[in-house]
Amino acid sequence: MENPLNGTPVHTGVHTVPGRESLLTKISDLQAEIGQLQEAIVSHTVVDHAIGVVITLGGLRPDQGFEVLREVSQHTNIKLRQISEHLVNWVHGEQLPDEIRNALDRALAAARSR
Repeated sequence: MENPLNGTPVHTGVHTVPGRESLLTKISDLQAEIGQLQEAIVSHTVVDHAIGVVITLGGLRPDQGFEVLREVSQHTNIKLRQISEHLVNWVHGEQLPDEIRNALDRALAAARSR
């Protein structure tokens, strides 16, 4: 192809930009980090809601609510986020698995006695 202004050839092929691969890697890393941060925000919100459920159920302080969630997670070997999701869903009418219900009852009783 010729340049219409002076007739010299114009190359339209892909040019290698110095550091391009490094920039693409950085962009990819940043996009992954953004995804992880978005997931963390959602996870934090679910845990906060579950703490509210536990506080309401047990008449506890917020720090006790988190401790109850942690104990249920440890005793059931289920991740804290998953325990939280079950509790929030339970408030909205879903079944609470027996294993979680039993661990929650024990943890609430222990927290009330402290």
